[in-house]
Amino acid sequence: MPEPTTRRRHLVLAICCTSLLIVSLDVTVLNVALPSLRSDLGASTSGLQWTIDAYTLVVASLLMLAGSTADRIGRKRVFMAGLVVFTLGSALCSMAPTLEALIVFRTVQAVGGSMLNPVAMSIITNTFTEPRERARAIGVWGAVVGISMAAGPLVGGVLVESVGWRSIFWLNLPVGLAALLLTLRHIPESRAPHPRRPDPVGQLLVIALFGSLTYAIIEAPNAGLATVLPFAAVAVAALTGLVLYEPRRAEPLIDLRFFRSAPFSGATVIAISAFAALGGFLFQSTLYLQNERGLDALHAGLWMLPMAAPTFLCAPLSGRLVGSRGPRIPLLIAGLTMTTSAVMFAAGAQTSTAGLFTGYLLFGIGFGFVNAPITNTAVSGMPRAQAGVAAAVASTSRQLGQTLGVAVVGAVLASGAGWWVLVGCGASVLVVGLASSGDWARGTVDRVWGQEAPREQPQTARG
Repeated sequence: MPEPTTRRRHLVLAICCTSLLIVSLDVTVLNVALPSLRSDLGASTSGLQWTIDAYTLVVASLLMLAGSTADRIGRKRVFMAGLVVFTLGSALCSMAPTLEALIVFRTVQAVGGSMLNPVAMSIITNTFTEPRERARAIGVWGAVVGISMAAGPLVGGVLVESVGWRSIFWLNLPVGLAALLLTLRHIPESRAPHPRRPDPVGQLLVIALFGSLTYAIIEAPNAGLATVLPFAAVAVAALTGLVLYEPRRAEPLIDLRFFRSAPFSGATVIAISAFAALGGFLFQSTLYLQNERGLDALHAGLWMLPMAAPTFLCAPLSGRLVGSRGPRIPLLIAGLTMTTSAVMFAAGAQTSTAGLFTGYLLFGIGFGFVNAPITNTAVSGMPRAQAGVAAAVASTSRQLGQTLGVAVVGAVLASGAGWWVLVGCGASVLVVGLASSGDWARGTVDRVWGQEAPREQPQTARG
């Protein structure tokens, strides 16, 4: 098949970014609507956590299955199926009569969402084969997160104040349908030359691990140890099962060799830490602005701009830095600024307007710089034939991090320790980023993959 033209590649990138936009908008818009959900549906704090985590948990559990399935039966086909299911789930969410129904319909959305972002990233990886061009494309992909963070709270605030929280799910309907039609016409089909076979046991173990761990964290403050401990035990057993079972399969759901590559393992830890910080930050900030400061949804959304604007501006800059200098500098900036922001809020800086603005600004800069090195490191050190699975593991780490961030911060919210949790997340980005981007880390890639390792790895991983 001939290489696509530059115009075609950019069109494919735009279509794939549309899927990220609707998924990211759904998270940021819903955060602004949390107080309205609390009053209209009588939701408790744990209920609010589940409206977010029911989505991110299911997405995290199914991402690797979606990535390997796309490599096997066709990325375009799975991507289109995801758009259909996600749009249908959005329509159902807008009609949910109770909190329990909303949580169920959010899981329907999540099944579709699991087929979007990792598959889109795999399409991008296989479309942009030159390493620097790929890094810039990933920077654009990261900038879309900034767009969603800027537009989501503002649009959500307007809709919640004027029409009601149900209208926030209507946003996905026209965008999802347009993306579906454009995908059908413009995105070429692709698949791995040697597709992997299904791994149902591994998939069930992943679902058991993520689900039981999240339930134990969210319900721990209210349910008591007698209820929570069995779920914690299930999580430990599922993790043990994965470690023992997956290496025995010729084609596992999770190839544990990935994690013998220090850059890939580092990218996984950084993704969990950074997105845990994001999930906890948005959850805690929304409740603070509307419950403590007494702002309505629109004005709370406006306060997200100092965080969203630098995320949007810094993401493409981060992509260019990764392409020319490697991931170390962006990770250093991200770790320092996110940690500083969390320390400021832990010390009470948000009580002043200047402190709140500065903290949001620093967090936005850090989050803008962190996304491109995560994705680039995850996919660049792997054979292209496994791009779908590698991208899915990176995306799983993001969703798992966001799930855990909301769960942990919500669990400790009453004690006032939520900001200190985010301090730890920022410090993890800094320390692990430095450790996984040096000469020793690059050497582990060659030892793991040998001749399979892509030739651009030394360039894109240069620290």
